[in-house]
Amino acid sequence: MKLVTAAIIHNDGEFLITRRGPDNKLAGKWEFPGGKLEPNETLEECVRREIKEELRIDIKVGQQLGESVYSYGDGSIKLIAFWATWVSGEIQLIDHDQLRWVNKETILQYDFLPADLPFMKQLSKGDKPRK
Repeated sequence: MKLVTAAIIHNDGEFLITRRGPDNKLAGKWEFPGGKLEPNETLEECVRREIKEELRIDIKVGQQLGESVYSYGDGSIKLIAFWATWVSGEIQLIDHDQLRWVNKETILQYDFLPADLPFMKQLSKGDKPRK
């Protein structure tokens, strides 16, 4: 099972979501940005590195929101999501073709990857990072 991290980047009640570009597997699906854990890397280092690679921004990683296990056709993943805040840099889309800032009311309008669905549902119910 692959370990994958995701960042729930939040600001003033909104969350950053990204859509997979046409050259990616499951193109057109929305997700919370992140990626696969590398050897000798902590989960927090992974999510920070992936966001830097995918969006060219620096984030501060907060508490873990939760975990989601999903079996895709080519294997299973355990997706671990972390609250995060944008610290610096200008967003550049590298692997994605769109981004949106959504709130708990609008997040349900997007077609998310299956592994991201539990987090999307949590946020739609008003889950917020703990101080």
